[in-house]
Amino acid sequence: MYPVSDAFLQAVQENTREYYWTGKITTKAGKEYPFGYRDIVKGSGYITAQCCGSTELEIGTVYASEMGITLFSQIDRYTLEDAKVELSCHFRLPDGGFEEIPMGIFEVSEANRHLKTLELKAYDYMLRFEKSFNGFETVGNAYAFLELCCGACDVELAHTKEEIEAMPNGAEMLSVYPENDIETYRDVLYFVAQVLGGFFCINREGCLELRKYGAAPVLEVKGKHRFSSSFSDFITRYTAVSSTNLRTQTAEYYALETDDGLTMNLGVNPLLQFGLEETRRTLCENILADLSVISYVPFDSSTIGNPALDLGDVLTFSGGQTDGTQTACITSIEHRIGGRQSIRCVGKNPRLAQAKSKNDKNISGLLNQIEAGKIGIHTFTNASAYTIADSDVRIISLEFASSEETHVQFFGQVLVDVAAVQTDREASAKGSIVIPSNTDGTAETDGSDESSDSVTVEVELPVTWTEDGMAEAIVTFVFNDDEILLHHPAETWHSGKHILFLYYPIDNVVPNITNTFEVYLRMANGTGSVDTGGCIAAISGQAMAAAAAWDGKINIEETTAGFMIGGGLQGKGYAETIKMETMELVQKSYSDHVADKYAIGAFCRPVVMEQEV
Repeated sequence: MYPVSDAFLQAVQENTREYYWTGKITTKAGKEYPFGYRDIVKGSGYITAQCCGSTELEIGTVYASEMGITLFSQIDRYTLEDAKVELSCHFRLPDGGFEEIPMGIFEVSEANRHLKTLELKAYDYMLRFEKSFNGFETVGNAYAFLELCCGACDVELAHTKEEIEAMPNGAEMLSVYPENDIETYRDVLYFVAQVLGGFFCINREGCLELRKYGAAPVLEVKGKHRFSSSFSDFITRYTAVSSTNLRTQTAEYYALETDDGLTMNLGVNPLLQFGLEETRRTLCENILADLSVISYVPFDSSTIGNPALDLGDVLTFSGGQTDGTQTACITSIEHRIGGRQSIRCVGKNPRLAQAKSKNDKNISGLLNQIEAGKIGIHTFTNASAYTIADSDVRIISLEFASSEETHVQFFGQVLVDVAAVQTDREASAKGSIVIPSNTDGTAETDGSDESSDSVTVEVELPVTWTEDGMAEAIVTFVFNDDEILLHHPAETWHSGKHILFLYYPIDNVVPNITNTFEVYLRMANGTGSVDTGGCIAAISGQAMAAAAAWDGKINIEETTAGFMIGGGLQGKGYAETIKMETMELVQKSYSDHVADKYAIGAFCRPVVMEQEV
């Protein structure tokens, strides 16, 4: 519910009310056209919004709100393409003043001119996310994905990094599974919202906001405020979730201890494919915890209206055929300018849908098959910013595999903001100075036409100045943990933004194993920065697969703080038993015991180890 004053909450409960609507149109050129309540054709204005379909509750949705209005206006309709429309409702308070409630910001998609009126249809900023997304190798937490999407589509995020990371699953590292149906940034938001257990919408300030279903009611809708209403005789509850695992081709089922409600089918979420089984379980159980608070009675009601109500608000109803002890959630809402307000909550009957929901856990995903001879493309976009200095920084990392021996090509483009070191320059200026014979600069004459001879002096002066230096960008390619020594691309730049183009062919790719291609960048005589989304790269070739079966390799990286050599290093004793088993008819095993290490006083002191095999 939009934050309003207590005086407004008191006024909206009265039997009579006084209000009016205003708005403003701002063209792309910056010209503003304000309009008042009398400029709106009666019965023409509306705002509709929803967070679910027409039959059941959903999570991960990214619906856009629609606004329609007809104005008595002579604005040139050709200037209204992508113009911004802002609407506000002004409500009279008991003290006689008016409280303004913003109703949203919309962008014009259609403008039709009639004889005396102008008809507009507009949508909120959610449509800006309908841009092509190619960051299929993006890695980061939920906030990194949201920052990437909002930055690419020019929409402000309503949450801070701390707010997102404090949510369940908000701090988990996510990666896009290559076998996916992501096409736009809006699709990315859909899957991120699923992981966070909510839905996305554009709020009244034009910012992207994540909302979750709750249990605490924000308002009671009394019988005297409803023109008509209908309520279901069941309560919608969720006690399980199902998520398809593409790698194992099975649907994983997670339920509460008492599983007697509906099952939310998450389908194939590419952000839930990587990681250990325990990690997937934790992610899905956190989603289930958010869904378990749902206990709503579906309804459909036409009311006198409250402009402060929003999607996701939990309500209680009193009077008439209602049960005042139950709650419901607004999943769709329609504001009519100068008219009624329609609100609705959808939901399924657990008793009727139980058989189908139990069947959801047996759904298995289909793996995309690789056809030999077809060109496959594997892409990458960085989800976090990099600062480049004199040490190598990994800016691109791509994993790929092929079903047969082939050759592939790597292409990359990096936008680098360079700050070169200023350089002091020295030089000498040489020249000749002519000095007249007289100190006052005039020549004496003795009656003849010839003047006295002047003196010419050769002069050399030192000159110093500071100018922008040349920073050098040095690229290192690493293929399967082996540095490519024969080719190190390099560029020299002045300060400013520059594009670094990269290319490298890879021959004789071994089939059916996972290959890793990494790009490292360092700067000499300056520093550089790469913003989020500044790196785009791709590997293409025939018979390419998104990922191969795990080859048993585990990469572990660890950094340590600086220490002084010569002061002595202390080794910590440890003991470990390592076992390896091979799934064969005859079982084999191997074990190794490592004894304590002695303290090391310097790097030259020998280390004694005891080994048993």
